[in-house]
Amino acid sequence: MCRLWAASEAQVLGHGGIALVAAATGLSRGCINAGMRELGQIAETSSADDQAATTPQQRCIRRPGGGRKLTEVKDPTIETTLEQMLANETAGDPMSEQRWIRSSTRELSKRLEAVGHRASRSTVSRLLKKTGFSMKANKKKQFHVNCPDRDEQFRYIASQRETFSAAGWPIISVDTKKKELIGEFGNSGRAWCRQAGEVNEHDFPSAAVCKAAPYGVYDVTKNVGYVFVGISADTPEFAVDNIAEWWKAAGQFTYPKTDQLLILSDGGGSNDCQSRAWKLNLQEKLSDQFGLIVTVSHYPTECSKWNPIEHRLFSFISINWAGKPLRTLETMLGYIRGTSTTTGLKVEAFLQEGIYMKGQRVSKEKMEGLNLGLHSVCPKWNYTISPRQVGIGTGVSHEQEISW
Repeated sequence: MCRLWAASEAQVLGHGGIALVAAATGLSRGCINAGMRELGQIAETSSADDQAATTPQQRCIRRPGGGRKLTEVKDPTIETTLEQMLANETAGDPMSEQRWIRSSTRELSKRLEAVGHRASRSTVSRLLKKTGFSMKANKKKQFHVNCPDRDEQFRYIASQRETFSAAGWPIISVDTKKKELIGEFGNSGRAWCRQAGEVNEHDFPSAAVCKAAPYGVYDVTKNVGYVFVGISADTPEFAVDNIAEWWKAAGQFTYPKTDQLLILSDGGGSNDCQSRAWKLNLQEKLSDQFGLIVTVSHYPTECSKWNPIEHRLFSFISINWAGKPLRTLETMLGYIRGTSTTTGLKVEAFLQEGIYMKGQRVSKEKMEGLNLGLHSVCPKWNYTISPRQVGIGTGVSHEQEISW
């Protein structure tokens, strides 16, 4: 760069300019002459740029091969040594006394210097990228359960929803949201504020006021969510009580002329497809009590995220309270009630103060007394529970019970 500047000054001075610039700068005449030749080449290239862009080599000021040699050129074994360091680190024996440390570029630079290879942090970073390494986070394995009935169940759920929608019958999606510690605990996400609120350094459950279990009932047709915040165990009885509360407070008035109900849920948790307690409570507290014919369709294993309540209700609740500590139950209920979307989502929230005990046992005799009809398609995931006044334990099939 210096020679080009000197050459341009010499050109401006004209005759005798090279001698004057050489005396003023201490540069040799040969250096200034070389700069003038390069300026001529640049001028020629610039005129050609009107039709085609210059290549990086043409724009380069330093001559090809100029400057200091790269570290790996001066020290050909450094790349092999660096790769071996990382290979040894990832292949350590957990039963040995070897103690591994984090592979930062600073630490790798020190370890290279200890074995006779000098390299700065930037050089180490460049060598790592050159050999295929880069900064990456952990990647979760894609675990696919061998579920041959998965696609068939999705098609069946779609047909169920279409049938109930066409008839004007209610469709609800249910699930329990992630349990939350109530108290001075951090909440993931960020929120606009002048000063960040302080929370506990550690999330010890013993320091919580309580652990809240939000159970959601989402009306798919009306786009309305009902969230029941429990402070006890998340059990099948708790789940069915909340569905019954929804029907008593809203469902029977929203759908006054129907005795049909479709429940969409995942296959685990308090609404487990194999839970006897879940089916018994549906029979006793929902179907028998309100005279409802309750059809349940579970999403296949590992497919709970397709349940409408997950992406149409729970996700927006999480966004609404992101970065805001849930210090009290009233605060939590307020954020749930304040959740809305541009598509018209409305949410109501209630405190469920009932005490529920885990491990409810259901005998074989009680199961045989249920008016439970299994569907012909994926019967472990699809079944209908009818009021027992129709016929206790008759085992009437879904197709015989309801014709459509």
